[in-house]
Amino acid sequence: MYRVFALSITYLFQPLLMPTFVVAFLLFKADEVPRFSFTTNLLLVFMVFLTTFIIPSLSLLTMKLTKNIPSLQMRKKEERLLPFGMVSAFFLLATYLFSTKQELDPTIILALFLITACIIILTGITFFWKISAHMTGAAGLMGFILYGLINNSQGQLLPLFLISMILVGAVGSSRLYLNAHTPGEILGGFILGFSVCYTGMWFWL
Repeated sequence: MYRVFALSITYLFQPLLMPTFVVAFLLFKADEVPRFSFTTNLLLVFMVFLTTFIIPSLSLLTMKLTKNIPSLQMRKKEERLLPFGMVSAFFLLATYLFSTKQELDPTIILALFLITACIIILTGITFFWKISAHMTGAAGLMGFILYGLINNSQGQLLPLFLISMILVGAVGSSRLYLNAHTPGEILGGFILGFSVCYTGMWFWL
């Protein structure tokens, strides 16, 4: 039962989905981003989903089928370097393409840039240490929501922030339960994701 729950959390909140969650939050909930029509917002979220999840996932699956990586779990840090580098390239390209759309609010572009920065830094760290990409993504999402909460005078985002805290705890506990990471690797991922995303939003906006 616990293993099923841990695996479900791992798959539902895997790192490649975090850009989609972040952009959906900014478009539908954050006060800093001007509202488009509901249909336009959905289209933008889908485009982020396509470029940062579907295409990279298919590429990772191809790497697995061609035996360039032994498994999609990538338990050893050496197995992560090539996939993480490839994902970094996809995220860089996606961020550049979205930045060329003048109608997009700069907050969306900044969020994609910060997420891409997390992936690039994570790839660099992986040369020396395997930290949790899952926790990096979850903590980054929490950082974005906390920034939105602080800038929302009515506190409407408080329930969403509390949910993000629970999510961070669930992701970290799941990765520990599955023996995918040590506590230090979980903490490292949290510090990376939260510090880059939260402080980046404060510094540039």
